[in-house]
Amino acid sequence: MRSIYLDYNATTPIAPAVQEVILPFLADHFGNPSSHHALGRACHEAVENARLCVARLLGVHRDEIIFTSGGTESNNLAIKGVALRHGLLGDGHLVLSAIEHPAVLEPARYLESLGYGLTLVGCDCRGVVDPRAVAAAIRPDTVLVSVMHANNEIGTIQPIRRIAEICHARDVLLHTDAAQTVGKIPTRVQELGVDLLSLAGHKMYAPKGIGALYVRRGIALEPVLHGAGHEGGLRAGTENVPFTIALGRAAMLADAHLDEAAKRLATLRDRLQQRLQEGTGDRLTVNAAGAERLPNTLSVNFPGRSGGALLRRIPELCASTGAACHSGSKNLSPTLAAIGLTPETTRGTVRLSVGWYTTEEEVDRAASLLLSAWEAEIDS
Repeated sequence: MRSIYLDYNATTPIAPAVQEVILPFLADHFGNPSSHHALGRACHEAVENARLCVARLLGVHRDEIIFTSGGTESNNLAIKGVALRHGLLGDGHLVLSAIEHPAVLEPARYLESLGYGLTLVGCDCRGVVDPRAVAAAIRPDTVLVSVMHANNEIGTIQPIRRIAEICHARDVLLHTDAAQTVGKIPTRVQELGVDLLSLAGHKMYAPKGIGALYVRRGIALEPVLHGAGHEGGLRAGTENVPFTIALGRAAMLADAHLDEAAKRLATLRDRLQQRLQEGTGDRLTVNAAGAERLPNTLSVNFPGRSGGALLRRIPELCASTGAACHSGSKNLSPTLAAIGLTPETTRGTVRLSVGWYTTEEEVDRAASLLLSAWEAEIDS
């Protein structure tokens, strides 16, 4: 039984070209980048080349890229780094959207426990954050606003540029979690207007355990990890050379094929949506319908059925009932709650996300399997 993988928002496979570039740095090129001998210099040069590749993808300066262990660390460094550098504990205020990933929400909650103010801004029924609501939430003591570039569950792309203009008019920094957008759609920092941007390698065909944070020149952060002065003094620890090289190669691949890949992913997503809607007699509802969405993401609600039960009937289909970070929870996800879905509706939610290696045949087969399971499932 061959698996059909439609969970690219949870993680992507490592691209073959990325796998190839890792291997020499696991065997022959094992030097410490901080060492001054030949092996160390070779690794240092490779890391800096990877930094340049990521910078080119984002349209920024190479020295504005800080390598981390992934999206969670990047988000923590951005949020805690700004807040703790601002001043004494509790002296400041943060604004977040209500649909943020836990890797953004939980660092903010931690700061809230230390006395920082925290305001969560809602969204409309499509999952779009209103820039005017962000403006209304900003206070004189606000030091940072964080709004994700695109939602990991329903795919809504946020009006980051408009939010950035509001923040900068009030001298407030803006961070965006772009883990779901970098490598899928154009994510040029100058067009977005953000001050900090997080990305995760395993969302863009690089390994798990590597990520990066863009930090605009002139912004001072307090390090989360203290030690030797790696990564411009912002991220202590000997560099993960093989995975850093991998992230650089993944960025090169994405940069070379971005528009073409986005069009293909959108075609596959729309094909899948059409077949599911036709097969349910248009009873299926689509989350974020009518909003600008990620080209690869389809979040749907099967009426009168349990999404989890449907997927259990189809062991060859790798998909999810929501974000991987919420998959073990029985509580309604913050995103689905924020767009106003009832618990009964979200019971039937399934998230399907396609990727570079998804085929039309897999999309058609997945739709057929889901519709058969929907028809067979006895509503409990």
